[in-house]
Amino acid sequence: MTPPNRKKLVVAHSVHADAPLHEVETNRALARWLAQILGLKFGGSYDPQQHDGRDLYLLPTQTLVGAAAARQLGVKGPEDLWGGYVEHDFICTKAISHGLLNHHAHAPQGWAPLFSERVRSVVLDGLSVFSFEDARPAAEHLLYTGPIRLKPIHACAGRGQEVISSLDEFDEVLARPEANALFAEGVVLEQDLGQVITHSVGQSFIGDKVLSYCGDQYLTKDAHGEEVYGGSNLLVVQGDYDELLKLDLPEDVQLAIHQAQVFDSAADEAYPAFYASRRNYDIVQGMASDGKQRSGVLEQSWRMGGASSAEVAALQAFFNDPGMRAIGVSSVETYIDQPLPADAIEVYRGPAHDSEFLLKYVTVKSYDG
Repeated sequence: MTPPNRKKLVVAHSVHADAPLHEVETNRALARWLAQILGLKFGGSYDPQQHDGRDLYLLPTQTLVGAAAARQLGVKGPEDLWGGYVEHDFICTKAISHGLLNHHAHAPQGWAPLFSERVRSVVLDGLSVFSFEDARPAAEHLLYTGPIRLKPIHACAGRGQEVISSLDEFDEVLARPEANALFAEGVVLEQDLGQVITHSVGQSFIGDKVLSYCGDQYLTKDAHGEEVYGGSNLLVVQGDYDELLKLDLPEDVQLAIHQAQVFDSAADEAYPAFYASRRNYDIVQGMASDGKQRSGVLEQSWRMGGASSAEVAALQAFFNDPGMRAIGVSSVETYIDQPLPADAIEVYRGPAHDSEFLLKYVTVKSYDG
């Protein structure tokens, strides 16, 4: 990827007009930081009138969907944004991780069966459902091997998910007033694991830099006691996945990286109009109901996410020391009001959309491997 044009303005863009304040301000903070690293001007938040006709480098909070949306923002390819673009909404959701029950099952416009064929060996057992009529047969097919997890495809951070252990329990879900709308919008039914670890694997292409990373993420409790995203610990290298795999990594981490690579390549092949300069994958590893260990890609994030601040911190470190091989970075989100730890970089401090306080910060430590 070519370096951004020096005349480009780095602009934050909250895709949803009703985005919570912490998302808007985090987006702006990272855009400002990225502009500083790249030696470009920060143009604030995207304004159609102010920025019309300008040469922009965009940081959208969501994956861009549809040619019209990209065209309106002046985005023509991955060099114009830190994020991603898809033709149809479902492509940037959990839905693509799994195939349909059969060729009679309802599929959204643009569905590519090729993708689920390519990734079958690197995901958990599961099915994607896009209609109320397909839901029970899909659940029946999966429940014979053990409990399943129901996951609305547009829900974030684990919200809205539930574990179902029997067909009777699933029938209770089908009896709810909102069931028709739920399944029409899209639901993933997926093998449930215990004792899970979630790995983060991904790449960022920013200017002439390629960063590849692996790591893990963890949960924290929000102000209401609900478990939500709490942060990521990443090990980042300059270069492609080959450079990452040269490091002394545990076998489970190497497996997660290989699975992410298969998933990533399948997206390029099955959805050729797709492009992304930020490609992040969650890989879960845990115990299945039969007592065997399983590992599989859960979903993709082709947009700014919880680990994005850590990626920007790594980029800063590599700009400061171009000869450095690898760096350890962590993004942290806490709902407890506290002083910033020594040497941490504050990203956001203020109210969250469902609580009075949220603190986001980044820490950096040298890699001694």
